[in-house]
Amino acid sequence: MILQDGAQGDRNGEKMLDRYLKNLSVEVEPFAICMLDMGWRLTLPGPPVAMLHFIVQGEGWVISTDGQRQRIGPNWLVVIPAGNAHSLETRGQMLHELRIESAPEGPPVHRISAGNGGPLEIVTGCGTVNVRYGEAVGLFDHLSQTLAVDLSSIPGIPLLYQSILSEQEDGQPGEAILQGAIMMQLLVHMFRKLSSDSEFTLPWLAALDDPRLAATLDAIIENPCTQHTVESLAEIAHMSRSAFAKSFHEAFDRSPINLLNHVRMEQAARLLGTGQVPVEQVASHIGYSSRSHFSQAFKKHTGMTPIEYRRS
Repeated sequence: MILQDGAQGDRNGEKMLDRYLKNLSVEVEPFAICMLDMGWRLTLPGPPVAMLHFIVQGEGWVISTDGQRQRIGPNWLVVIPAGNAHSLETRGQMLHELRIESAPEGPPVHRISAGNGGPLEIVTGCGTVNVRYGEAVGLFDHLSQTLAVDLSSIPGIPLLYQSILSEQEDGQPGEAILQGAIMMQLLVHMFRKLSSDSEFTLPWLAALDDPRLAATLDAIIENPCTQHTVESLAEIAHMSRSAFAKSFHEAFDRSPINLLNHVRMEQAARLLGTGQVPVEQVASHIGYSSRSHFSQAFKKHTGMTPIEYRRS
């Protein structure tokens, strides 16, 4: 069967998306149920990783600190960039506001009510999610604006979300693994929607359309100990140095060497966290021949020496 150029491009994009999803890992933190009465605004702090909202019912707005307003509705999935304080608003005139200064503590599923007994307008699940490619590179790192995706046309979406809440309430063995698997299903639907939308705003998905960049990302993640340079990575991509450096930065919002160093330090942190691999072996695994140079780089990345990190 012979595909036209457009069809071939679509097929290649689908293959790249499949490959990308197979290399994702997902960690879900406990959710809170946020409930807003008519005429209320709920202002939330910006956590260190991306915050996710799943809109259970109602319509309204999510507003970022720069004033950007994004409409939301039932079964929408909203991702807030790390560190971004933001507000949820109901429709109509705002009469009241509840400000949350820090994440609530206590049972696995918290309940936050912005209201005084009036008509309930919005119910949303609010939580943090850490999605990583190759267990080292954060998918939502450097997300520059709120991402809101309408999943209301997809059957079974509400059931997936309710399953995550049920797991958090029950507290059974293996809950973290199961929650991650369920959240992965929600994210797969989100990525499918984004990959078919010419207006999507997630640079990583745009990079999937270019297998040359994907090849260099694999080289970095799978072989961090290799002494990669911009030139050697450009050769893997079969691109000129300047064209590769420009395309890579546009896709990943950082230089190839900056990403390489990030991947090395993240993998080192994971190895140190096991408490079983000597520091010298960790350094060698990620491409450092000198323990002292590794220790300096690791402290610059994490604020702690390898020994301090292992003890923390």
